Amino acid sequence: MMHTTVGWHVELEFKEDGRRTDAAALVRLPDGTEVRAHGHAVRHTIDSDQPRVGEEIAGARALNEIAMRLLTKAHTEIDEASGRTSHPINV
Repeated sequence: MMHTTVGWHVELEFKEDGRRTDAAALVRLPDGTEVRAHGHAVRHTIDSDQPRVGEEIAGARALNEIAMRLLTKAHTEIDEASGRTSHPINV
């Protein structure tokens, strides 16, 4: 059996503005396709200032959106290759 190693380049950038943290995620696939998504987190006024926690939440939300877009992309490619409608891919 032949094994192939591939890698995906993932970038996450954060912007923090007071109580809000925004995350921008980008995944570059080996075929040159780029999948982008955004996530955000808002700190409640009674919570302590912990920027890392805001980044984790906003980053997780952006990566979750990336995951959903990749599942949709794969589902579409399966349908196109098979010529039939397949069952939705669920997480």
